[in-house]
Amino acid sequence: MVTLATDLKALIAGAAGPLKSARGITTVGDLLAFYPTRYVTYDSDLAGLVEGHFVVVVGEVKSVQLRPMTARKGMMLNAILTDAAGNEVTMTFFNARGHENKLHPGVRVIAGGQVTRYKRTWQLAHPGYTLLSDLTEADQPGLYPLYPAVPKMHNWTLVSSVKLVLDAIGELPDPIPGDLRRRHGLPSLHAALTGLHRPDSHAHLEASRRRMQYAEALVLQTILARARRAREQESAQPRVVVDGAALGVFDGRLPFTLTDGQLAVAAEIADDLAGTHPMYRLLQGDVGSGKTVLALRAMLTAVDAGAQAALLAPTEVLAAQHHRTITTLLGDLATGGVLGGHEGGTKVVLLTGSLTQAERRRILLDIASGQAGIVVGTHALLQDKVSFADLALVVIDEQHRFGVEQRDVLRAKAATPPHVLVLTATPIPRTVAMTVFGDLDVSTLTELPAGRTPITTHVVDDRKPNWVARTWQRVAEECRAGKAAYVVCPRIGDETGADGGEDLDAEDLLFDLDPGLRPPAGVVATLAELRDDPALAGLRIECLHGRLPTEDKDALLAGFAAGDIDILVATTVIEVGVDVPRATVMVIRDADRFGVSQLHQLRGRVGRGSDPGLCLLMTAADPGPALRRLEAVAATTDGFVLARLDLEQRREGDVLGVHQSGGHRRLRFLSLVRHEELIAAARADAATMIADDPDLERQPVLRAAAEQWLEPEVAEFLEKG
Repeated sequence: MVTLATDLKALIAGAAGPLKSARGITTVGDLLAFYPTRYVTYDSDLAGLVEGHFVVVVGEVKSVQLRPMTARKGMMLNAILTDAAGNEVTMTFFNARGHENKLHPGVRVIAGGQVTRYKRTWQLAHPGYTLLSDLTEADQPGLYPLYPAVPKMHNWTLVSSVKLVLDAIGELPDPIPGDLRRRHGLPSLHAALTGLHRPDSHAHLEASRRRMQYAEALVLQTILARARRAREQESAQPRVVVDGAALGVFDGRLPFTLTDGQLAVAAEIADDLAGTHPMYRLLQGDVGSGKTVLALRAMLTAVDAGAQAALLAPTEVLAAQHHRTITTLLGDLATGGVLGGHEGGTKVVLLTGSLTQAERRRILLDIASGQAGIVVGTHALLQDKVSFADLALVVIDEQHRFGVEQRDVLRAKAATPPHVLVLTATPIPRTVAMTVFGDLDVSTLTELPAGRTPITTHVVDDRKPNWVARTWQRVAEECRAGKAAYVVCPRIGDETGADGGEDLDAEDLLFDLDPGLRPPAGVVATLAELRDDPALAGLRIECLHGRLPTEDKDALLAGFAAGDIDILVATTVIEVGVDVPRATVMVIRDADRFGVSQLHQLRGRVGRGSDPGLCLLMTAADPGPALRRLEAVAATTDGFVLARLDLEQRREGDVLGVHQSGGHRRLRFLSLVRHEELIAAARADAATMIADDPDLERQPVLRAAAEQWLEPEVAEFLEKG
């Protein structure tokens, strides 16, 4: 019996060796999962040949020339292939033996090889080929599949090998239950594999692809549905809003009115906190949408219930910013237990790695005793010596910057499973939210609070001296009017301004650099350049980057916010969390070196007060994808539109948490951008199945497929969230 696990040698001994050595293909299942990359008809268009590309073409031999070689013995053969439009490519063989009896004018062939250029003609040197006359009609797929190149193997050998395998196996175990296949009009697994490797038509191919897309979506959503169900089995202590306590006082003092969207999300969070199962909620909102206020209301709910809340931030700069924002918003509510503090208030403490021993001991005591109701911190919160009296709520800011183990350590510091609220300022398209955060409830803020001003964005060609000069003049105008400016650079640079082998931050720079380009702008050299610019004379200019001591970074940000610094030249350390209302203009140098979402996050640092914001994207990029990215950012301030564009460019990454870009290793057909309706359908189907059959006892094939996807580290990721 031929199964997916059958060794290929038993069926196709001649092809098994090259497939194993070049592609690691050893079984029938491996071969059937080696999908074609594209398909051609039997009337190939030879007009689109590109030098250096490996191609497979179908054409008719127009003429054949045999001539002796000059440098060695033997005959050379040139056969000119032509398509229906008269485009030509020459098949060249430096040894005509074996070919002169096959290739004649009028013969049609399938040929594959690397395209070269010789004397203004396209050429395939020593291509592999098959005569169409040697193939029966049953041998020929309706569309001819082109596979990734396998050295020492003609594409036709792959086509015939796959046909042999498909003919040998019967119906295959299918992870999609029969009722779902019928409801969605999907073919069986065997039929879909046939349609992928030997499609009769484009419609046949698309039906097979859709079946595989749904299968991937169903397996993924089944995994996430099981994770959600497991979490629903956990018990948590309800944390209920107490009338007249700190939250009520805080709400009454707010200098603005919550938007309808904020009120709706606040109600969702309150309901979760009052429940008997842990809250696992993702709160996403565009830059400036008011996530911090809602997170603080949730933390005050925990405090009013007599418990504690912890906010985990990825950097000291962001943790310090959160601490300043929270204490400013709370006022005397943040000094509970201190003379002059509000009787219903609590202590708000900041725990980072840069504290003195005495400060650290005092704060650890406040946390352990419960005196500190709100604890803001970095990775320092995760250390063994940090002990909470009653941790009820964990707020995680920018979750993607933390590892699984780090998040789990903080959750483990609670006596009972704590409620978890995840914040992200990176807008996430709905399809990604259903996958990356598929086991979390998702709340989205789409409105900006009243009073927020629009941000205007322009692309500046920094190869044009007049444009560059006007950029710095514009910055000077804002600063001399009492405003402030950021200048963002993709790297730090050394003290001399030379390259100095400065390492680029792989997290911050999304796109690889062309070694032929000039080095990207650094903050050190830019600081010197701006201080020497006559347009900026008299302005106070400083630089900020991640290698500065924490106290220096805090002092610079405080000085910038207070008006002691006019222009802050910085790396992406200011990307999230930094809130300086007086900053109205941002210049991003070498903006083409950043990703779409990161540019959007950066420009969200300006226009946070009552004055309009301006963002200038400086670039030397030629027309092409990089420039189009910048133009897209300039065209809209809708973070969700840009997030979708970013997703299309970066691909989905590993949606189960192992890899963050480059395409999910298991998603061969499913696109999180293009297949939103299909993902939603699979999510609903998975939820129904798991509710009725939690352990998938009636769907063993689907259960096996899900378990196969769940490698140990991925299973741990889902368990720990």
